[in-house]
Amino acid sequence: MKKDIILKAENISKQYRLGQVGTGTLSHDINRWWHLIRGKENPYLKIGDTNDRSTKGTSDYVWALRDINFEVERGEVLGIIGKNGAGKSTLLKILSKVTAPTTGSIKSRGRIASLLEVGTGFNGEMTGRENIFLNGAILGMTKKEILSKLDEIIEFSGCERYIDTPVKRYSSGMTVRLAFAVAAFLEPEILVVDEVLAVGDAEFQKKAIGKMQDISREGGRTVLFVSHNMAAVKSLCTKGIVLEHGRVVFKGDVEDCISRYYMSDYKESKNEFLGIYELKNHRDKENLFGIYKAELFCDNQLSDTIYAGSMFKLRLYFDSCRDFYEGEIGIVIKDSDQISYLGLNNKHLGTNIIVKEGKGIGEILIEDFPLFANGDYWINLYFGDKGPNYEGLENAIKFKIIGEDVFGSGRKLDTAWNRIVHKKISIKTI
Repeated sequence: MKKDIILKAENISKQYRLGQVGTGTLSHDINRWWHLIRGKENPYLKIGDTNDRSTKGTSDYVWALRDINFEVERGEVLGIIGKNGAGKSTLLKILSKVTAPTTGSIKSRGRIASLLEVGTGFNGEMTGRENIFLNGAILGMTKKEILSKLDEIIEFSGCERYIDTPVKRYSSGMTVRLAFAVAAFLEPEILVVDEVLAVGDAEFQKKAIGKMQDISREGGRTVLFVSHNMAAVKSLCTKGIVLEHGRVVFKGDVEDCISRYYMSDYKESKNEFLGIYELKNHRDKENLFGIYKAELFCDNQLSDTIYAGSMFKLRLYFDSCRDFYEGEIGIVIKDSDQISYLGLNNKHLGTNIIVKEGKGIGEILIEDFPLFANGDYWINLYFGDKGPNYEGLENAIKFKIIGEDVFGSGRKLDTAWNRIVHKKISIKTI
């Protein structure tokens, strides 16, 4: 069966010069022009740092995006996820034709409506009603088409009382409500939505996600959705792409994309299948101590899989530049939606930990593991001294939980019971 491709990105790259508008200098513009008339490549495409906001870099040029390729089918809801600064908003601006790519091309079929930032495309001096007509005209709608949807747009936005008030007097939430209603109800073939929905209240977010689902499922329209709310991405999207430092590092089913997104702080190990995790050697802010390795055991066997009701043991290897006598070792276990299921440390158990200078080992033992649902889980690790100096490793360990016949009924557990016997938990140093 032939694919019905409505949007295609081919080798999209975007380069910026830091601290400057445009190319920044006349000499660079002349140099580009001189290469162009001789039929040669732009010389500044050969330079530039990777888009990593956490490093200083050596060049004034940075690649916000590099060699982005993907296709979107009609009726598909594509989630675009990644950390702040990964290039998501830049990509959406290129797809919406707000800015042009440095290299590559976008091919699309049909109108594109975008909701990129609070108030984008709105004139603050004009009323909400006037802005509906303005945005509709920008989208290529006739006045008759806009009038036919006007009442629905106003009702959905929930701003009826203020619809004839200048938009500059709207709150950011009201502005987003009206902007989303315009973009959704004027029936574009492709709807592009950035993180702006987070500005709205819970009731509006629920309505907006429901509307996007209706648009894609019933209207056969395409949605590109960017959000840091993974629960919303999971419920709305069918496919996804993960951006890191301006590049696509993964694309596929949305659940696999979310899992890969959480792995951005997680260092894979060749021994991972054995339950051995070589961790990034993070240190506390004064560089006094850090965890460098972890081992996960199920019933005293190294494993990355824990069976419900089994013995769970996590062994942490750390080093310290000094002694401390009121140490803390703790974990938080989260599901694939990053919802915390269990958090504990030795202080909760009323035990004290003494850490000696040099290398050491800590151990967290749960003899009767909580009866969580089947699936992938993540562990945050916490280690440190009493006071402000703590090391926290987010999503340091990924493991799987599998239900077992813990009650001897002949049926394996596949839903969460969250049963835990606190007397069988211990945290200690070895």
